[in-house]
Amino acid sequence: MSAGHVFCRSTSARPPIAVRGEGIFVIDAEGRRFIDACGGAAVSCLGHGHPAVLAAMAEQAGRLEYAHTGFFMTEAAERLASLLTELSHDGLERVWFTSSGSEATEAALKLARQYHLERGDEGRRRIVARRLSYHGNTLGALAAGGSVWRRKPYEPLLIDVTLVDPCFEYRFAERGDSAEEYGRKAAAALENELLRVGSDTVMAFIAETVVGATAGAVPPVPGYLSHVREICDRHGVLLILDEVMCGSGRTGTFLSCEQDGVIPDIVTLGKGLGAGYQPIGAVMCATKIHEAVATGSGALQHGQTYNAHPVGCAAALAVQGVIQEQRLLDRVHDAGARLVSLLTSRFGNHPHVGDIRGRGLLLALELVSDRSTKVPFDPKLSVHQRMKEEAFAGGLLIYPGGGTVDGRAGDHILLAPPYNVTDDELDMIVDLLGETIDSVLPS
Repeated sequence: MSAGHVFCRSTSARPPIAVRGEGIFVIDAEGRRFIDACGGAAVSCLGHGHPAVLAAMAEQAGRLEYAHTGFFMTEAAERLASLLTELSHDGLERVWFTSSGSEATEAALKLARQYHLERGDEGRRRIVARRLSYHGNTLGALAAGGSVWRRKPYEPLLIDVTLVDPCFEYRFAERGDSAEEYGRKAAAALENELLRVGSDTVMAFIAETVVGATAGAVPPVPGYLSHVREICDRHGVLLILDEVMCGSGRTGTFLSCEQDGVIPDIVTLGKGLGAGYQPIGAVMCATKIHEAVATGSGALQHGQTYNAHPVGCAAALAVQGVIQEQRLLDRVHDAGARLVSLLTSRFGNHPHVGDIRGRGLLLALELVSDRSTKVPFDPKLSVHQRMKEEAFAGGLLIYPGGGTVDGRAGDHILLAPPYNVTDDELDMIVDLLGETIDSVLPS
């Protein structure tokens, strides 16, 4: 094959050509098989080539491949929206479909601003977010995120967003704090910032329920999100939870925040929503937000060409149908517990594995220079990138991250296998990961 004209992510090396997927495996043009332990970017929640999803896509494309939402709604979109509201339980009754998680964040931020405008509260224009977060790579989403290296080249273009400390117990809890005490302190950082800038100027607080790529599968401590919900309510600030990575069943419930007993005003979805079979994301909102628009201007001042794409909606409907019919959320619980057990057995005392964390099948290992002090590796060593390269050479796909501690230092490995992963495949993942870590960081 010729060198090609694709603008690759890295211009220094052209990646191999992927030609086929079979379950948890991706196969390249040379016939090499890679076990996809991270679902690409926590996307492939059913693995590759699921026949029910492929059939649904073909059927929809055969009937109607595209219709602009300025003229029509489609049955696929209506059915998917109904299913998502059912799966999300009470409070989130309206769905806006996008083509990606980044687009979902953009739409959510615009919706939050318009909600306040519809109510005559024009002064609410600020967004508060968290350090070590990631909400997408479009400019609005990038501004709302706390990924230092992603933001840096574009800082002159970004809107001003206030960033507060995340809820990251392993790194930021003080010695002697219980999880609950730390959760109260972490939530207090939000309230302190609201008071500093004037809470009547803040339209929304946005946070990942379980932090994904930037800090590596960091779940909230018990009580943290409940405190955040109460603070937002008391100050009239909307709560936006980003579940693009951790939602759609990835952590064992359709919305991860269900496990924290919290319902946001707005939630964003993507990745596992359509399992990679078609690009699709979603914004779900509370009834009060939809009603403010409906009784005010009557239209969301936002829209894109591929909103509610019929084939994307049909694919996501089939994906979520398979998850429900095969009770795969139960499998996420069981497989997640087994994977934690395997990782703990293999790496629980490894001198360079500081923390094993996550929820369901969104798990991470934080890599450290010294386990007892939690001191990270020198960023110049690019440990996370070396891990990716070594794993790839051994036929394993992992999702590495750098800047875990402060945006510059720190390394982690993210794992997000499909919900229908088998026990044998979990064993294979841990065996190959063990070989990788022992090769890069021998104990």
